[in-house]
Parts: sequence; structure tokens; C-alpha cells
Amino acid sequence: MLELLRTGPDSTPRLLLAHGAGAPMDSPFMDWFAQRMAADGIGVVRFEFDYMAKRRKDGKRRGPDRLPQLVARLKEALELIGPSAELVIGGRSMGGRIASMVADETGPAGVVCLGYPFHPPGKPERARTAHLKTLKTPTLIVQGTRDRFGSTEEVAHYPLSPAVELAWVYDGDHSFKPRAKSGRTLEQNLELAAVAVTGFVQRLP
Repeated sequence: MLELLRTGPDSTPRLLLAHGAGAPMDSPFMDWFAQRMAADGIGVVRFEFDYMAKRRKDGKRRGPDRLPQLVARLKEALELIGPSAELVIGGRSMGGRIASMVADETGPAGVVCLGYPFHPPGKPERARTAHLKTLKTPTLIVQGTRDRFGSTEEVAHYPLSPAVELAWVYDGDHSFKPRAKSGRTLEQNLELAAVAVTGFVQRLP
């Protein structure tokens, strides 16, 4: 059975957060973000895709499931939480991508993507943006300016729906980590991302 990890106010969870391809739902990044959202009064629910749940049981590393299985797992989590007109869905990298792909079908209040994988690193020709052109659900993508999965310069050329809002994290990589020479710290960039997410969620109807 799918297990849910709840953080913060859970009477009416506001944010369903899916993990990325390589780390579980309780990775340091996911834990930090869930706690930070809870501090702003936003209840967070996390879950794991099948392949990551299996890894938790037997310790064997696996690649992500195929797309239909990832989509089905996220929909399963939505069913367990129950319908809510205020629920925002999203996640870290791959998790955010899957959330954005089911948003118009499942009807959440919004979508939050923490580092969107616009394309595989070094392969900008393999864009993962087709559905973002017509997306109707309000969506926030928080992206590092030098993300190898989609930098500022690259994303500027993508025809994104008017429903998609971008919040840039200065000198951040795919995990929002800046270079030392930028004069910024990871903590500052994470905080910048969190403020953007909280503001977006609170602006939604």
C-alpha cells in the first residue's frame, strides 16, 4: 500500500510533493522543503514512486519506472489524500514534471516544480516541454539559472503556456546550489525558492 509522509498542518494538506529520480521522499532536500513549507502553515504530503519504495525495502538501486507507472502512482496518492480544491501538486525535478503532466486532468489548484528537467543534461534537443505549451493549471517552476536540465538561456527559447510562471534562483544548479564565487550560499538559494513557493501557493484561490 502507498505510504504517505505528512509534515505540518494535515487537516487540509495544501501541497503534495513528489521526489526526484535519484533520491527518496525523505532526502535532505525534500525534508528541508517540507519543514520550511510547514513553518509557513502549508501542510505537505509526500509519497514514493514504486521503484523508490522497493529500494527502501531491499536496498537495491533502480532507475525510475516508466512514465505510465509514474503517472498512476501520483494519481494513487491523490486518491488517498482525497479531493481538495486548494491542493497544489508538484515535486522535485522528475516529480514536478509528472505533476505538471497530470494537472489539467486531475484539477489541482496549482503545480509547483522545484527544478524542472526541461531536457536531459547535454541534450537540449530532447525537450520535455510539449505539454507545457498548452498547460492551463497555474504552475510555478523554480529553476536555477545555470541548471544543466534547463538554464536561463535555454528556457528563454521554449514556448511556455501563459499559465507557467518562472522563479529564477541566482547561480543555482539543479539543486539550487550556487558556486562559491557567486557570493551566495545554498541556504540563501533554498530560502529564495521557498519564499517563491509560499507566495505562489498563497496567491492561489
